[in-house]
Amino acid sequence: MIQTAYRCEICGAESRNPKGWVAIQCADAKLTIYKWSPEVADAPDMLHYCGEAHAQVYISRWLESPCG
Repeated sequence: MIQTAYRCEICGAESRNPKGWVAIQCADAKLTIYKWSPEVADAPDMLHYCGEAHAQVYISRWLESPCG
């Protein structure tokens, strides 16, 4: 069975076994952060981050961006 390789949106690191990774789904005015699970990670429009630090980079950028 071939597992999905996930890629971090910040650094480009790839993993087929993403322990400690974070998944984020966003919209203009709403950001949802999920603990990693294959079901969550494979959902449409989900973004993947190799850890809390890179998820925080994305969150900071999202908060600074104009909404709407």
